[in-house]
Amino acid sequence: MRRADRLFQIVQLLRGGRLTRAADLAEELEVSERTIYRDVADLIGSGVPIEGEAGVGYVMRAGYDMPPLMFTRDEVMAVIAGTRMIERMGGASMAKAAREALVKIRAVLPDALEAAAGRVEIHAGPSLMPTERDRHFIDQIEAAVSGRLRLSMTYADEGGAKSTRTIRPLGLWLWKNGWCVVSWCELREDFRMFRIDRIEGFTTVEKFREERDKSLIALYAQLAERGIDPKP
Repeated sequence: MRRADRLFQIVQLLRGGRLTRAADLAEELEVSERTIYRDVADLIGSGVPIEGEAGVGYVMRAGYDMPPLMFTRDEVMAVIAGTRMIERMGGASMAKAAREALVKIRAVLPDALEAAAGRVEIHAGPSLMPTERDRHFIDQIEAAVSGRLRLSMTYADEGGAKSTRTIRPLGLWLWKNGWCVVSWCELREDFRMFRIDRIEGFTTVEKFREERDKSLIALYAQLAERGIDPKP
């Protein structure tokens, strides 16, 4: 648990108005009592109204609550723009999650920021707008990336020539011509990028074990050696 999360949890545990021993807090948060003493001292120093002492216990005065998380206007615009981009250009599940997230975000914004958020518009050219089929492919490939699952796919190159490839999908990149899956191609024994819109179909195969020379880190190093910016 991050220290910031632990401090938040300590405040929540003390909100009941009951005397709580450091030992009980330590057990609940799975840390040492010494850590609890230090964290409580820091909370008191930052203005949280906690009373008590080591060896006795702690209690927090009634009426105190954590201040709500609030974004600046620029932060709201960045979050909304990024979410709308996924809604417009992401996979089907990504787009649905983005729409639901937007509803939740806008529901808790102050009126002025909510109005500004409603004016954020993201547009994309035809080459960047995936079809419904491609949206589902994006979701399935993203799941294969996360699960480290090989894909056996049929692919058509620029000239229409078809081939069957077994790949290790390493990531999804959005380029000027749309979404690509970055992968280690077992046929070519090298890194390859395949455009989602040219994949005719695929099935997941068995899991693959991560190998450093077949990873994104190795690809970035390879591109850097060629003087190519490895960032998509």
